[in-house]
Amino acid sequence: MNTPDDTGTDDRGDVARELELTVLMPCLNESETVAVCVAKARSWLETNHVRGEVIVADNGSTDGSQVLAVEAGARVVPIAQRGYGAALRGGIEAAEGRFAIMGDSDDSYDFANLQAFVDELRSGADLVMGNRFRGGIEPGAMPPLHRYLGNPVLSAVGRRFFKTPIGDFHCGLRGFHRDRIRELGLTTPGMEFASEMVVKASLAKYDIREVPTVLRPDGRTRPPHLRTWSDGWRHLRFLLLFSPRWLFLIPGLVAFFAGLALTFALLIGPISVGSLELELGALVYAAALTIAGFQAVTFAVFTKIYAIKRGLLPDDSRLDRLGARFRLERGLVVGGAVLLLGLGFAVVSFTRWGSAGWSNLDPGDQLRVVVPAMLGLVLGTSIILSSFFLSILGMDDKIELG
Repeated sequence: MNTPDDTGTDDRGDVARELELTVLMPCLNESETVAVCVAKARSWLETNHVRGEVIVADNGSTDGSQVLAVEAGARVVPIAQRGYGAALRGGIEAAEGRFAIMGDSDDSYDFANLQAFVDELRSGADLVMGNRFRGGIEPGAMPPLHRYLGNPVLSAVGRRFFKTPIGDFHCGLRGFHRDRIRELGLTTPGMEFASEMVVKASLAKYDIREVPTVLRPDGRTRPPHLRTWSDGWRHLRFLLLFSPRWLFLIPGLVAFFAGLALTFALLIGPISVGSLELELGALVYAAALTIAGFQAVTFAVFTKIYAIKRGLLPDDSRLDRLGARFRLERGLVVGGAVLLLGLGFAVVSFTRWGSAGWSNLDPGDQLRVVVPAMLGLVLGTSIILSSFFLSILGMDDKIELG
């Protein structure tokens, strides 16, 4: 559908396309509501003289939703791959508008009131998120578990991990500059697509803004597609995996230094903390904590480099600085030194054992030599192997390691 509007040049200097806006709706068996949503969107385009189109990205509906959408004035794009994200990705690829506004086709969002999104997009925003907590959530529109726990917690995690000001991370009504979103290379097929879009836009330093949005009870009589626990976990998992610093690096550093400090302290003798006495058992656990922490730290670095090489995450200047300082030879020297230290403790241990005629020794004295020997041997080997692997990962023009 085309309606008159003032088209010209956008703020990036590109010549505006014939269509300014695509209203995009994913759909799977929404025969009760899809026609109402399409009619509202069409009416808004006409009333506000916006040259645009309405696309319904159909995910394999079997209830006649496609026919109803076409009759209401939408262009239906069939998407073979199942999933909320798959439907939206297919719709974004098919969109002809310079901007797009996406929203569920269950009549929970008001497609007759899109002006705030368009205004922000016209003024240069790359992504405009709706905020249901600012706009208002009508009674029965959102389950209490989602309203008071799920959405606030996931939004808080997203803000903390990715330094984005978004207050409603998972609002389904959002607008964006079509080409800028395409550049992000979105890939997830399911509900976590909502997180992926915000996360990648935040990491790419896009101009992200929010506008108040009202959420109403949807117009369906069937249950929603959203599954509270499984889809909530998928969102949280995505946020964690896209932030190896919080999932691996920071916990790993804490574990490594805490374990190392406790190991050195217990090598000297038992430690009393109030009525708690830490002795040989704690020494073994402290050494294990040190090794686990080191593994988590190296895994965080490996994950970050791999994600950058695959284009999943943007370049990181901190890794560039690491690459400038790190050389395979340095890693081998450090790892070799730690390995030799562990080997030295091992020699002392075997010497003591031999001096005793290879008979039983005092467990306390022996463990205070055996544990640092084991720790040095394992950490030294890990540092050497990690250095080799870092050099392999860095064999490209983005990150020069070794």
